[in-house]
Amino acid sequence: MPKEKGRSVIATNRKARHNYAILDTYEAGIALVGTEVKALRDGKASLVDAFATVDDGEVWLRGLNIAEYGHGSWTNHAPRRNRKLLLHRREIDNLIGKIRDGNLTLVPLSLYFNDGRVKVELALARGKQAHDKRHDLAKRTARREVEREVGRRVKGM
Repeated sequence: MPKEKGRSVIATNRKARHNYAILDTYEAGIALVGTEVKALRDGKASLVDAFATVDDGEVWLRGLNIAEYGHGSWTNHAPRRNRKLLLHRREIDNLIGKIRDGNLTLVPLSLYFNDGRVKVELALARGKQAHDKRHDLAKRTARREVEREVGRRVKGM
């Protein structure tokens, strides 16, 4: 029985939804060492340059920066080491098939504690081009303007 309940977010990759079109999401566990978990409890993680690859039937998270634990000694971890992601075999096979078919990539969206265990939300994504980003920005701005106008009309302004 875990001591903690619920979900608490450690880090999010805010640029991922801007740079990629998200097709599917997966929740994966991460193989970590003790000082990494302690550093994550302090909130010292960055997903900015992180991505995932599939090598020899295993999924690896690369570029994730977990800062060294302040009270760690010689047992401290390397901040940017490759970390193995824990997924079911059928999920890995599904990912391998989808990545091989098109130019898709695996991007971590968020890192969080779920009932005391560290999880990563992994997205199967396709890169957006500049015109797609501009189109999404225009749609978001238009939707925001419509919501403002509806709010003004409701208030009687």
